Amino acid sequence: MMSIWPSLLAAATLMQPVPDTGPGRVETVAVPPSGERGLDMIVVDTEAMPAEPELAKELPSDSEQGWSDAPVDLFVPTHHLFTDLRRSLVRYQMKWGALPAVTIDPVGAGLKVGSKDPRVALLRQRLGLASPGGYDASLAKQVTEFQAAHGLKADGVAGSGTLQALNRGTAWYERQIVLNMERARRLPAEGTQDRYILVDVGSARLWMYENGRPVGTMKVIVGSPSSETPMMAALLRYTAVNPFWNIPPDLVQKSIAKRVIEQGTGYLDQKRYQVLSDWSDQATVVDSSTIDWRAVAEGRTELRVRQLPGHDNFMGRAKFMMPNHYGIYLHDTPNKAFFANDDRWISNGCVRVEDAERLARWVYGTMPEPRSPDAEERVDVQKPLPVYITYLTVGAGSGGPQFRADPYNRDAPLLARYEGAPPAAAIR
Repeated sequence: MMSIWPSLLAAATLMQPVPDTGPGRVETVAVPPSGERGLDMIVVDTEAMPAEPELAKELPSDSEQGWSDAPVDLFVPTHHLFTDLRRSLVRYQMKWGALPAVTIDPVGAGLKVGSKDPRVALLRQRLGLASPGGYDASLAKQVTEFQAAHGLKADGVAGSGTLQALNRGTAWYERQIVLNMERARRLPAEGTQDRYILVDVGSARLWMYENGRPVGTMKVIVGSPSSETPMMAALLRYTAVNPFWNIPPDLVQKSIAKRVIEQGTGYLDQKRYQVLSDWSDQATVVDSSTIDWRAVAEGRTELRVRQLPGHDNFMGRAKFMMPNHYGIYLHDTPNKAFFANDDRWISNGCVRVEDAERLARWVYGTMPEPRSPDAEERVDVQKPLPVYITYLTVGAGSGGPQFRADPYNRDAPLLARYEGAPPAAAIR
């Protein structure tokens, strides 16, 4: 198989841990120079990774050498998603790889059954159909199949989005599959971790793994494009049951301070918010009437505000804590309606889980209950569990690859940088 990936970094740098600064304010996520943004996971806890993961072995140090889209040793175990994607790549090449490279002007009205546009002949050629023939049922069927395979609306109408996707060429999509294979290769190989949690931000889903295979899954809500959830490997060490919600300072400035100015400090009592003296564990409650709320709203004063535990707490019943410098964790939410939406890239960076109780039962064997309804309680995990957060914009289906949206626009810059491919807009 083709070898197309240049070496991005030495394997040793991948294993540099990110220091844990303990609980505190949520910082803007910035991937450290120890990894390639959009490709590598931040390793918060080296214990979360196998002693010698596949990606740490025999990587070329010469930047002119290439990475292969197959393991260094085909007998070395890899994560099943890597193998699944490799099979999808072969299926994709067999279905779409041999079609002619024909460029079609994407500007203009969409092409559909009955269209007399001269571009129809080019479209038939691009999709391997005999010409003439016009925009007939066979062409509509082929367009629909292409759209379904490439994450587009499968309506048989060749609009600008479909034509742009066709113009990228199959090589671009093959490289996109290989890019996702490289992400999957960084996940634990079969037999290296007994139990772990995998969060795929690309599909907004979570899986519980045992002995290398998923035993349960659920939807998640992840960071918006302006508050990306980072790719990382960390250890779930404890759960905060009946948790406080430490409100991000930017929300305090932009939302809460404005409400207090408009409605008075009674707004804080209504929402069960407390102002604290600082971000330490020893912080004390501050009288909200002593705060210059206009200074907070204008960004001249930064304030720590938290919401007390309870049914309407934004964290729900539990926060699954994997301490890290970025303030990223998994948590429950009282707003379950959002999980019914296709667009689940709406959080401030943390991962909201669809069924916190089911996840807790898998972690602990039961849902931990607090001794007091008014206080947060820490419940340690007897054996800390690895949590891997990855970002897959291509899935592996039974019939071939499943291309997804790229909400963080991570793929196109990587492909342009390492393959000389022109930057391309994310497929929506």
